[in-house]
Amino acid sequence: MGVVEVIFVYSLFFSILKISSALDAMNTTQSLRDGETLVSTGGSFELGFFTPAGSTSRYLGLWYKKSPQTVVWVANRGIPISNKFGTLNVTSQGILVLLNGTNNIVWSSNTSTTAQNPVAQLLDSGNLVVRDGNDNKADNFLWQSFDYPCDTLLPGMKLGSNLVTGLNRFLSSWKGKENPAPGQFTLGIDVQGYPQLILRKETRIMYRVGSWNGQYFTGFPELKPDPIYTFEFVFNRNEVYFKFELQNSSVFSRLTVNPSGLVQLFTWSHQTNDWYVFARAVVDRCENYALCGANARCDSNSSPVCDCLDGFIPKSPSEWNSQNWTGGCIRRTPLDCTDKDGFQSYTGVKLPDTSSSWYDDSFSLVECEGLCIQNCSCFAYANLDFRGRGSGCLRWFGDLIDTRRLAEGGQDIYIRLAASQSGVTGEKKRKKKTHAGVIGGAVILGSSILILGIVFCIRRRKHRKNGNFEDRKEEEMELPMFDLTTIEHATDNFSSSKKLGEGGFGAVYKGELIEGQEIAVKRLSKSSGQGLNEFKNEVLLIAKLQHRNLVKLLGCCIHEDEKMLIYEYMPNRSLDSFIFGMNLSSFLINTF
Repeated sequence: MGVVEVIFVYSLFFSILKISSALDAMNTTQSLRDGETLVSTGGSFELGFFTPAGSTSRYLGLWYKKSPQTVVWVANRGIPISNKFGTLNVTSQGILVLLNGTNNIVWSSNTSTTAQNPVAQLLDSGNLVVRDGNDNKADNFLWQSFDYPCDTLLPGMKLGSNLVTGLNRFLSSWKGKENPAPGQFTLGIDVQGYPQLILRKETRIMYRVGSWNGQYFTGFPELKPDPIYTFEFVFNRNEVYFKFELQNSSVFSRLTVNPSGLVQLFTWSHQTNDWYVFARAVVDRCENYALCGANARCDSNSSPVCDCLDGFIPKSPSEWNSQNWTGGCIRRTPLDCTDKDGFQSYTGVKLPDTSSSWYDDSFSLVECEGLCIQNCSCFAYANLDFRGRGSGCLRWFGDLIDTRRLAEGGQDIYIRLAASQSGVTGEKKRKKKTHAGVIGGAVILGSSILILGIVFCIRRRKHRKNGNFEDRKEEEMELPMFDLTTIEHATDNFSSSKKLGEGGFGAVYKGELIEGQEIAVKRLSKSSGQGLNEFKNEVLLIAKLQHRNLVKLLGCCIHEDEKMLIYEYMPNRSLDSFIFGMNLSSFLINTF
């Protein structure tokens, strides 16, 4: 066999090897050049180089095999290749590297782990992954394109944040139809307060899709489960994300943000071989964020569209009448800050901005109202999850922003009013909303109180008999009482990072109330031996010793066997640290 024939055979062999092994994957010995593609096993997606319509630049991207013009992911969004000499490689460290014609790196992936035999594979979900060739577990992927979305959310992709690693997955629009570089619009989960889905134009909020109510985002009721889709929202200590899945694997679907900021859910029609819009975010005047200002409600079916909530009046009547509503509304009558305040219910609304809210999924709606009425800063409350009879507690502190009435869907919210404004005391209003189940609960509670009263009387007699009972009326505590959930929220559930010091009687934590005030919390150790009477005596004594040169006592918290004192926080430390040094300061914390 001649030299020419040998070269031809070897060339043919390596060509066949390359084609057969690069259908959906490639390893460190292979390259993907311009003109070549990877195709997922089921034939749904394709990876390769493309040129957008109206452009001459080349990009590495992912598209539907059935619809090559529908690009769902782009690697080198902001750095195009000017010719057809681009190459994609996998390094021995498991990193994808995109090179241009002069072998300069245009784009690369990243990884925090390594693999002995790294391969890049295009999955039939549209996810480009780097993994160990001997490990198919998704949790062990070295890198995946699903963690770095562009303008498209595919079924199974997570939109949200990993609260442990800080990875934030959000959609960003193309700059234009011919330019896949990141545009002005982003769609993502805002984790400030209770998480909500927000569309931004650069840094400005344009449209608030809303918070999750157990079934859909309050401002996007079209995203309801049906025979085609299932929608899921997950929020725990480790992560918060939204995703959707298809109940029929033969259906193709995608959620996109286009260059104009329009959010749409598309589904592929096998009959027309084209995409059709299954659902889109509501686009009308009321979806302009905070159009009506604070404490107002927007209704696109009314004229004018903005109206103050009950019990509120325009802050600037002249501007309001000229349809400049940005100043919003203020209370007609200040709150009484007692249990006589009432609540006005609104149904079928997109809940207000939850960035200044407090939440807990363990409380019922009745308990949520009780928590709200105890705190004068609480403006409104609602269920976290409205399915069934409802569950969870969501409370707002401060002005209510971006509330709107929805033609369909929406949720109930209860907004606080002064008793004189509602015409009915809060106690009577709460009786009207009380269901039969709550009445039954009240009967049980009453019985429990009766039993406890009997036990108390027996114990009191015993104390009197033994000469240990002091027959005097307890002195009223004039300081504000903080509920335990407020303190837990302020201190990040008594996080060790918030601890200022610890002594024999307990630890001291730094906290921040929902309205922004910084506090110091002395949490009495359960093993300190101090009883409830001793604790109350200490509170009363400190309250009487208030002085401008002493740390101000703001209040206390008593919940079962939890006893805490709430002080103002001194960012510059106390006076003793400057006079005597830090050693004495540490001593005082330990004896405090």
